[in-house]
Amino acid sequence: MSRRYDQSTTTFSPEGRLHQVEYAIEAINNAGTCVGLLSSDGIVLTAERRVVSKLLAPSKTSEKTYTIDSHVVALVAGLTADANILINQSRLGSQRYLYKYQEQMPVEQVVRSVCNYKQAYTQFGGLRPFGTAFLFAGHDSKFGFQLYQTDPSGNYSGWKATVIGQNNQAGKSILKTDYKPENTVEENLKVAVKILLKTMDSATPGPERIELSTLRKNAEGVVQHYTLSDAEVLKFIEVIQAELESELQREQAVTGDI
Repeated sequence: MSRRYDQSTTTFSPEGRLHQVEYAIEAINNAGTCVGLLSSDGIVLTAERRVVSKLLAPSKTSEKTYTIDSHVVALVAGLTADANILINQSRLGSQRYLYKYQEQMPVEQVVRSVCNYKQAYTQFGGLRPFGTAFLFAGHDSKFGFQLYQTDPSGNYSGWKATVIGQNNQAGKSILKTDYKPENTVEENLKVAVKILLKTMDSATPGPERIELSTLRKNAEGVVQHYTLSDAEVLKFIEVIQAELESELQREQAVTGDI
């Protein structure tokens, strides 16, 4: 039955579904994992880099984190080519707002403008939905630090902590046990790395596979986005792996006692 209704973006199935939008969401569920954690003093962002070939030189195209403005950062899961169009639209809208009103664009308004653009591609013929989802992290004077998730349908929602991409359900189950709203950025960095180590399809994950960054205020009170170096990421990986090994040993000891 669905084959009769999945050729057009604008045709509803008898169940009231838009199959092309659902297929776009499925493409995101097969993309690299992205994690966002709202902390008491900032936001932690981490993403899995998909290393296609060792012959590829490091470049901007291998990154998953994009700066929209000095106060807004986005993580991308899905088709990078589609994401580039939306990122440029978002940057342009943010700078137009700054030029017109002489103040930074509110974070939710940045997200809404992107989602309105995505929604239009689900409503008009001859177009297909954008096969990409975002995690937007930002700060404004009214609501402080904020974290939003968007999907190809044009929907967006605010989160304290969330995971998108491959194995997102496994990542969310870890968040339910390990995440606390009062956690600091340093504590949530460990939680974020733990989620990636659990969800990545690699027996020996290295820092080149993980993109880890923070968004918080510096000593002068200015919002600053900082990307951790490979050496800093490696330290977190070693700490988490040691903790996971000790947990496994304790479980084995308890099982042996029983």
